[in-house]
Amino acid sequence: MSSPPTPTLPIIDISPFLPTTSNSTPASKSTSAQALHTACHTHGFFYLINHNIPPTLTTSILSLARHFFLHSTPTSKAHIARRGARGWQHIGENVTKGLRDMHEAVDFYREVDDMDGMEDGPLGGQNLWPEEPPELKEVFKRYLEELLGLGEAVVRAMGYAFGSENEEIFLRDTRESFWVLRMIGYPPLQSTNLDEGISCGEHTDYGCTTFLLADPDVKGALQVLSRDGGTWIDADPIPEAFVVNIGDMIERWTNGLWPSTRHRVIHRGSGYRVSVPFFYEPDFNARIKPLKKAVEMTGGVEKFEEVKYGDHLLGKIAGNFYGGDGAEEGIGNT
Repeated sequence: MSSPPTPTLPIIDISPFLPTTSNSTPASKSTSAQALHTACHTHGFFYLINHNIPPTLTTSILSLARHFFLHSTPTSKAHIARRGARGWQHIGENVTKGLRDMHEAVDFYREVDDMDGMEDGPLGGQNLWPEEPPELKEVFKRYLEELLGLGEAVVRAMGYAFGSENEEIFLRDTRESFWVLRMIGYPPLQSTNLDEGISCGEHTDYGCTTFLLADPDVKGALQVLSRDGGTWIDADPIPEAFVVNIGDMIERWTNGLWPSTRHRVIHRGSGYRVSVPFFYEPDFNARIKPLKKAVEMTGGVEKFEEVKYGDHLLGKIAGNFYGGDGAEEGIGNT
C-alpha cells in the first residue's frame, strides 16, 4: 500500500491552547505558537490538527450543505435569495476581479439588530436559513459555536507567538467577532479559459483567520500562491484537519510580518465540490493598527494606517456581486 502524499503546507497542533486540553504547559504552548509564527510568515496557510471538533459534526455539515445545493428545489433556494450580503447567491452572482465566479453559495453573518445604523445597510437583518434540509439550521448553529471557540484558541496562539505576555493581544479585538459562515457549491468547470471566470478568482481574505472545511476526496481545487508569487500550491484536504489561512487584518496587525496570501479555486474534477469556510473576524468596530511589538520586529516603521474593520468590510462587500461597483476582491471564497 502506498503512503499518503506529504502535505504541502505546515501542520499546526492547536491543542495546547484549547480550554479542555491536558497538554497546556509553557513548553507546549511555546512550541505550538512558534510553529504557527513560522507558518504565518512563510505560507499564510496551514493545516490545523487536534482541534477537538468531532468528525461526526464536520461530516454532517458537508452532507447538509451538499443536500441543499443538489436537492433543494429552485423555489426553496429562491425563498432565501440574497438580501444585501446575506442569503443564497446563484452561480455567477459572486464576482472576483471583475469576473463571475462559477459557484453558488449561502452567506451567514453575525446578526446586527443591536448595532445602531446597520439595520438598513447590506449587513442588516437576520440570516436567511434554508428550509431544506430541515435540520441544517440547528446543526450549523452548533458548528458555529464550536468554530468561535476554535477561533479564540488560534488568536490566543497568535498572540503568544509575540511573547507569552501577549496571549490576549488579538483576542481583545475579536471578543465580539463579526464572523461569516458560508456554504459553497462548485460544479465542475466546463471551460479551461481562465479569462471567462473560474470557480473562485484569486483573492486574499478580508479579516482575521479562515477555517476551511471541504470535501475530503476532492483534490487540486484550492490553490495557494507561494510567497515568491511564482507557484500555485495545492491545499488539498487531509483527514480531521482544517485548512486555515490568515487575512488582511492579520497582515495589518503584524505590520506585514504575516502577509495574507492570495488563493483561488479551480475545480475541474468530475464531481460537485462542497466547502464550508468560517471566517473568524475582528469586532465590527475594532480599530486595527500595527502592534508595537510587530513594528519593532519589522524595522520600527508602521507600514499600515489604522482602519476600522467594519469600514474595511463594507468597502469590500460593495463590489462582491454582479451589478456592484466593480471592486476587485471577492468575499473570501474557498
